[in-house]
Amino acid sequence: MGLADVADKLVRTYSGGMIRRMEIAQAVLHQPSVIFLDEPTVGLDPTARKAVWKYIENLRANYGTTIFLTTHYLEEADALCSRVAVMHLGKMVALGTPANLKVSVVGNGATLNEVFAHYTHGASESGGSYRETSRGRRTAKRYG
Repeated sequence: MGLADVADKLVRTYSGGMIRRMEIAQAVLHQPSVIFLDEPTVGLDPTARKAVWKYIENLRANYGTTIFLTTHYLEEADALCSRVAVMHLGKMVALGTPANLKVSVVGNGATLNEVFAHYTHGASESGGSYRETSRGRRTAKRYG
């Protein structure tokens, strides 16, 4: 994960990207058969993103690891995922291979960004109030 040169330093001195890479390394250390990753490359620079995906692809290729991930980087999903689900307001509105989803929208040449916009009707996700969001986060924190 590109952290060998800082292995002797305290984690509190790490940058946000370094901490993110360390979290991913911890999650895959035992070579799980299934791994769930929630936006694994958010906040990483392009070089770190590439290193993370190379490591994860290696896990999949060498150990047969099944990877479920959430991402807003649809170009990553297009390049790395064999199946993609589009979620909108907590519901799955589309599921298929990236190629099939793209053809279902406008035919050849579509992007997953266009697929997402099509199935979500171009709407931005709107949630509850600040108070509701804060309450939900506190509850989630209590339950781990």
